[in-house]
Amino acid sequence: MKMDKLIINVAVTGMIPGKNDNPNVPITPDEIAEDCHRCYEAGALVFHLHARDKNGEPTYGSELYHDIITKVRGKCPDAVICVSTSGRVFKSFEKRSEVLNLDGNAKPDMASLTLGSLNFPQQASVNEPDMIQALAEKMNRQGIVPELEVFDMGMLDYAKYLIDRKVLHEPFYFNLLLGSLGTLSATPFHLSTLAMSLPSNATWAAAGIGKFQFYVNSMAITMGGHVRVGLEDNIYMDTKKQELATNLKLVERLVRLARSAERETCTPIEARKIIGLAPLPR
Repeated sequence: MKMDKLIINVAVTGMIPGKNDNPNVPITPDEIAEDCHRCYEAGALVFHLHARDKNGEPTYGSELYHDIITKVRGKCPDAVICVSTSGRVFKSFEKRSEVLNLDGNAKPDMASLTLGSLNFPQQASVNEPDMIQALAEKMNRQGIVPELEVFDMGMLDYAKYLIDRKVLHEPFYFNLLLGSLGTLSATPFHLSTLAMSLPSNATWAAAGIGKFQFYVNSMAITMGGHVRVGLEDNIYMDTKKQELATNLKLVERLVRLARSAERETCTPIEARKIIGLAPLPR
């Protein structure tokens, strides 16, 4: 078990939670950038971004993503920016891949790539094989590293299939998501099985959905993995759902836990090296 310094990946907004659910969910580009900066100062280095329109609804529009990314980079210039290509709301390749066309200072370092279809509690996220491969190929052409999202063992097997066929290329960064209804439950057995089944040269982070967030994050930290945390996956600090969370509080709690486990958080240069991203130009 290799104990690198810890990378904290924050899914700050997501597609589902709104101000009515938790007023701390950042919606506007300015709110997202400010929230990322607070988390960056606390030790987070990867930001998994979703865009919302003026009504707070999810949008795929690259113009709004451009605004968000440039504002986040303005406050966190050496952070790792990951954007969403989710099929949860938008179904066409053109819409899901539009954000991958951004370049210059707005070009994302990474983009999410869910490796199969799944059911969320209220809707399905459909990811056909052709869609997965087309997104992967466009990311490769654009020089964007996929954040390989795995909700069950079949998705991990499919990742290996794509690696064997040269559709996916190094570096491999896997996000293991447990506890969503309809996919792998959040147990030590499932997390350890996924982690042990990854390609030997892969970097991995783990996330728990809802009340399982801190539980799964804690296991990942002590197992040598990295973590994804944030209001996209969980809007509460406690399992009884009495204290509303902020992204900053969620990050600070993990930093305290990591230090207790004798793991420090990465510097930006260290995080890029672990993930396999090119250093930023100086």
